Amino acid sequence: MRGLKYLAGYSEQVTSKVQRLLDANELGGVLLSKYPTPHGFTTDRSLYDFTMGIKNEYLRKSQPLSKVVYDPKISVINHALGLHSFVSRVQGAKLTAKNEIRVASMFRVAPVEFLRMIVVHELAHLKEKEHNKAFYQLCEYMEPDYHQLEFDTRLYLTHLETAGALYKETSPA
Repeated sequence: MRGLKYLAGYSEQVTSKVQRLLDANELGGVLLSKYPTPHGFTTDRSLYDFTMGIKNEYLRKSQPLSKVVYDPKISVINHALGLHSFVSRVQGAKLTAKNEIRVASMFRVAPVEFLRMIVVHELAHLKEKEHNKAFYQLCEYMEPDYHQLEFDTRLYLTHLETAGALYKETSPA
């Protein structure tokens, strides 16, 4: 099936339904009915504040974040929507550590639910480095609809690839 690389692990029943929506040019309408407007967190500062709000609510005692930014170099081609990086540096007799979260810049214009799912995923890496059962339990703790949002984000990416933008882009404030 053409254009369904983001749904590669899903059943034939699911992918054929999505393919029918694509063929009828209805996937965008389905997404817009469920997620009618994009979020307003278009600057790196507003993304940082959004992320820190979630972190402070669910992971107050976890390691601090030094940076949260949109990154135009992140490519969904490499199966990345966001990245969590941990950098350790020796400064004199001290070892300093910095945690950074980078979100693909294509999510500047997306529903807040998709942005939240990506941020929750990257924040979960502060506690769990691997994608294991504990990792996904932590994601679901922070966002109970995590798995549905992940699927819907895959639909969104499929729509972007096959039909183009769903929302009009506005310049960051």
